[in-house]
Amino acid sequence: MLDNVSLQPINRQNLDIRSTKREEMNLFPLDTFKYEFVGREIWIDFEIPEFTAICPFSDFPDFATIKLKYVPNERCIELKSLKMYINSFREVKIFHEHLLNVILEDFIAACDPLKVEIEGDFNVRGNIKTVVRASYTKG
Repeated sequence: MLDNVSLQPINRQNLDIRSTKREEMNLFPLDTFKYEFVGREIWIDFEIPEFTAICPFSDFPDFATIKLKYVPNERCIELKSLKMYINSFREVKIFHEHLLNVILEDFIAACDPLKVEIEGDFNVRGNIKTVVRASYTKG
């Protein structure tokens, strides 16, 4: 019975939704350095408590704590570039769900980790708390 669900039209409020196109995000590049203990599994955890981006619906800022942890393969992420990369989202209009996927894709492209887990814990907005998680394991 629920397998034949007919989806409602998108944007029934007729809001002007304008996400920033990927090629227009102008994100700071992620730099890496060589991991000298290839084959030794370690977890590296980052917590980024002052993340901001812009809501494509309202044009108001969204605030979040981003938690990222990974197991390096041959390279590690350089911290200053990670800070600059994360801060470059401040002018980007992006949905929470898309944000986590963009960060995950860029992180994987930069350092080819063995494993990555990322979480976006967004501040309450309109009485709704949003937490988005994504993960990757090298195949």
